Amino acid sequence: MASSHRSSPVPQSKSSDAFFKKETDASKRFRPVQSLPDVCPKEPTGDPSNLCDSPSLVVDQHRWTIYHSKVNLPAALNDPRLAKRESDFFTKTWGVDFVDTEVTPSFYLPQITKEHFASYQQEITPREKIHEKCKNICPPKDTFDRTLLHTHDKSRTDLEQVPKIFMKPDFALEDSITFNAVLPWSHFNTAGGKGNRDAASSKLLQEKLSHYLDIVEVNIAHQISLRSEAFFHAMTSQHELQDYLRKTSQAVKLLREKISKIDKVMCEGSLRVLRLSLTRNNCIKAYNKLKLMATVHQTQPTVQLLLSTSEFVGALDLIATTQEVLQQELQGIHSFRHLGSQLCELEKLIDKMMIAEFSTYARNDLNRPLEDDCQILEEERLVSLVFGLLKQRKLNFYEIYGDEMIITAKNIIKQCVVNTVSQIEEIDTEVVVKLADQMRMMNFPQWFDLLKNIFSKFTIFLKRIKATLNIIRSVVLLVLDKNQKTRDLEDTLQKDSAKDSVVDTEVAYLTHEGLFISDAFGEGDLPAAAADTTSQRNVSPSSEPCSSDSVSEPEGTTDSSSSKEPSSSSVTPGGVEMMITDDMKLTDLELGKLANNIQDLLYNASDICHDRSVKFLMARAKDGFLEKLNSSEFVALSRLMEGFILDTEQICGRKSMSLRGALQSQANRFVNRFHEERKTKLSLLLDNERWKQAEVPAEFQDLVDSVSDGRISLPEKKAAAAEERKPTEFLVVEGQKYATVGTVLLLIRIILEYCQCVDNIPSITTDMLTRLSDLLKYFNSRSCQLVLGAGALQVVGLKTITTKNLALSSRCLQLIVHYIPIIRAHFEARLQPKQFSMLRHFDHITKDYHDHIAEISAKLVAIMDSLFDKLLSKYEVKAPVPSACFRNICKQMAKMHEAIYDLLPEEQTQMLFLRINASYKLHLKRQLAHLNVVNDGGPQNGLVTADVAFYTGNLQALKGLNALDLNMAEIWEQKR
Repeated sequence: MASSHRSSPVPQSKSSDAFFKKETDASKRFRPVQSLPDVCPKEPTGDPSNLCDSPSLVVDQHRWTIYHSKVNLPAALNDPRLAKRESDFFTKTWGVDFVDTEVTPSFYLPQITKEHFASYQQEITPREKIHEKCKNICPPKDTFDRTLLHTHDKSRTDLEQVPKIFMKPDFALEDSITFNAVLPWSHFNTAGGKGNRDAASSKLLQEKLSHYLDIVEVNIAHQISLRSEAFFHAMTSQHELQDYLRKTSQAVKLLREKISKIDKVMCEGSLRVLRLSLTRNNCIKAYNKLKLMATVHQTQPTVQLLLSTSEFVGALDLIATTQEVLQQELQGIHSFRHLGSQLCELEKLIDKMMIAEFSTYARNDLNRPLEDDCQILEEERLVSLVFGLLKQRKLNFYEIYGDEMIITAKNIIKQCVVNTVSQIEEIDTEVVVKLADQMRMMNFPQWFDLLKNIFSKFTIFLKRIKATLNIIRSVVLLVLDKNQKTRDLEDTLQKDSAKDSVVDTEVAYLTHEGLFISDAFGEGDLPAAAADTTSQRNVSPSSEPCSSDSVSEPEGTTDSSSSKEPSSSSVTPGGVEMMITDDMKLTDLELGKLANNIQDLLYNASDICHDRSVKFLMARAKDGFLEKLNSSEFVALSRLMEGFILDTEQICGRKSMSLRGALQSQANRFVNRFHEERKTKLSLLLDNERWKQAEVPAEFQDLVDSVSDGRISLPEKKAAAAEERKPTEFLVVEGQKYATVGTVLLLIRIILEYCQCVDNIPSITTDMLTRLSDLLKYFNSRSCQLVLGAGALQVVGLKTITTKNLALSSRCLQLIVHYIPIIRAHFEARLQPKQFSMLRHFDHITKDYHDHIAEISAKLVAIMDSLFDKLLSKYEVKAPVPSACFRNICKQMAKMHEAIYDLLPEEQTQMLFLRINASYKLHLKRQLAHLNVVNDGGPQNGLVTADVAFYTGNLQALKGLNALDLNMAEIWEQKR
């Protein structure tokens, strides 16, 4: 109360106008209170005329305004470089530069000059003059009355006499401290002899408090007197306000009555229609929801019914759709709280059932009787199983089929062996229990027929597997193709939607299966397209058990629960129609990998058949059975195996190397045995060969004639024709006669056997080439040892190696050399281009044979050379003519001619005698030089000339040598 004179200014009173004048003038220092600018433009505050200058976060959020300028003012004004910082209040608080600093003009504020205020000054100057005149006419009153001021000062002085404790806002006598301070106990203590003084003190205290009370009441009365006018004005305003409120209440009541009447007449019916429409839609939704619940309630019986007919795909689609409906449409339904987990367990059970069903199907498919019929077993059932396994992402189901293939392949061989053994009476199954031992007791024809039966069964087995795997792979590829088409369709739709910027909203709602139709429509008001879609979707599962949308869905369902596109129909290679849904969430990579694995499974089937066949062969080959086969038997076996290998390659499209490797291994053993037998045979023939000309049987002539026709093959034996034809003396080859020995005839037959073996078994071509080369080299080296090296003297017991033996050996070698190019061409046609380097063996063999023939020719010349040296060294020029030496020489030449003429061709005979004649001339010339006989026409010259003429006449008289140019003039020394 003491500070009541410091209160805020109030309206002036008429009686105390002078006192309140100062307060009114003093209020000019205070600016009118304005609210801060609001950041929200929808609720402006402050002066409405200045709303346009206020910032707005919506409008001006990207435009710079003065409200963006923010700075820490003390930090900006504090300059530590200045020393004087306490010149006044501002410099002391904010720094020296608060007064001295020049503010950099803003780029966003215009420069204000006096010209901007010119119009204002022109407008305000007349008003200012009128104001000055008024001040002179009516001088202002004194600011306040001295008396009132004196009274006010006195009241203030009186209030200061009141202790401050009474002025505290928390003044309370209940507080013991406050009570003791106001009423000390010492004033009420009457003990001792101070009773009169304490009573006086108490009285004084009471008077003092009464005085304080009077001062406060006087000031309160003074304040009330100062504000009496305002008090009575407020009371008057209160009465007027009550009158206004009463009138307003009556107006509001009348307005309410009018509004109630308007509501009854105009609004209540329309609102009731809207409420009924909303209620009807809610009832329809509730009805559809109940129908959906009833349909979902029938899910488990329907799934059981589908499983009883092995409709796994339909059951899985029904479970997936029901799960989706439970999670979206019927979420939170208490009666279905356990259905989701039950469906999950049922789905796991279906997974196990499908795997077991597929295993049973594979077993039945592979173990049915192996006949020529390769029809697929229950194709529709297989397609359904594969779709179900793909839908459940059981991508390793093909491994089950692979395991069954291995078991079936073993059973096929076992069953074939049992059936064959049961038909052979020589095998006692009670004594020989093991199948392998029973199989080893078969002879080659029986075992060969068994192998042929196994191969035929395996061929049908592979064809059946290929047909089944083709169906499985086609299903996978159809799903992959559907995924790609769906992706392409989505890309096309996105491009079309980008082009069509304006789309009719209502049509867009209706074309999406009626999912976004407004709830305000009734069921009867739905567009036809939406009604048709809804009727198609609300189908009982019992009517279409295989459909993926077998659970009905109500109007207004969410997009996620019914966004499935219609299933596309595809047809397998077998003609089975399949419905491919979009809920197979398999990537293209997974589907492609699965298709490749299925193709690899076909390759594995071929490998399995080959591996089992190899084990069957190895079981029979344990006792060396295959190595003991003759050429015809092994060729038949090789052809059978090659045919099976080609059949499996044609069926499966890939080569399997296990059976081919086993065949190659057996072929290598056969080649080794084949070569060793013939090399041993050739060695025995050579060791017993007496190197005399042999007669040529008709079969060998036919053999040579077949080779001359361009084909190297052993002709079939013709027993009757061979008896009628007699052996010939020479072997005629392309018009030339060849005198041969029996070993060479058999060698030619052996060579043709090598060539024909290559035709029958192409895989051993390189090995046969190497072995044949070795055989030809062996014949060349061994014949050289026996004839040129005179080994036949000890081996056969010949007395000497005659010129006839040498000539016959040379002719035999020439016959072999004649056939080497033919053999080379035969092998070259059967070798790969990268193997042509092996043909160099024939070039080396040809060179060796030519060298051997040349050595034989040189040997014949050397024989005559030694004879000439022996006879002509004793030659003397004297009568009679011809001399005995020349008669002896002519006699030996005639014997030489007689020995070789029938064996060697005429050209070779002439060349040989030219070389012998050259040797003769050399020795005669040397002897004449030794005897000093010159060509001077003397008697000695005449004797020599007569002998030479005798020699020339005898030599040219020999058959085939009459045209031989002997050039005997070379025996004389040429004069220099």
